[in-house]
Amino acid sequence: MGIYRVRPDAQSYGHEIGILLIACSNPFPPGDVGNAWSYNYPVLYETIYDVTIDSLINEGDRSMAPSVVAAAKKLQGMGVKAITSDCGYMLYFQEEVAAALDIPVMLSSLLQLPFIAATLAPSASIGVICANKDRLTPELLSYAYPHPTRELHVAGLQDAPAFRYAILDEKGELDSDAVEKEVVERAVKLVEEHPEIGAILLECSNLPLYAAAVQRATGRHVFDFLTMIDFVQGAGRRRTYQGGY
Repeated sequence: MGIYRVRPDAQSYGHEIGILLIACSNPFPPGDVGNAWSYNYPVLYETIYDVTIDSLINEGDRSMAPSVVAAAKKLQGMGVKAITSDCGYMLYFQEEVAAALDIPVMLSSLLQLPFIAATLAPSASIGVICANKDRLTPELLSYAYPHPTRELHVAGLQDAPAFRYAILDEKGELDSDAVEKEVVERAVKLVEEHPEIGAILLECSNLPLYAAAVQRATGRHVFDFLTMIDFVQGAGRRRTYQGGY
């Protein structure tokens, strides 16, 4: 079977993706970045206890960058092939973490914006549904999309009661059906107001489980954290091909 050697920093082996978790008390159902059943490959989690929803989303505090880098380095030492996170606003730390590691880093679903734009006609725009529109500032967006070629239309969930209760206010209970209704309503409204939208990006890591419903309601391609993670994982674990010719 071959020779295996100890990896000094590893406590377990075989993990494809390392996921940095912010400190929160949200439920993580299947389809959420924080639920391991969302993947067809092994993932490894590491919580950063001084990064919270309030400090990251509401305040935009970047002082925790050393803690984020340290956690990412720990996951790299454990042998993961790439690093992501469970919050799109972790984009604040993308440059620092990428500079400190030797493996791909994709801390925010927003990093897909240039790729999505490149797939669309010049006249098309992109719809973005995020956790807090007020905090999705032009400065933050510029970290992922520094040279916009397609217009962005953003809808936030900060005033959606079910989403706010479960995610932003961390009440410990998630009504998935109610949140799905809120997300779909915002997506439909975006497309009605801006019919030139060619694709929709779900910023928040809690939203991929609603992507299919958004797609059914809008008929658009829907991107999220999981489309990004699956894409990078696939590039790092290529399979061989067999068959007839």
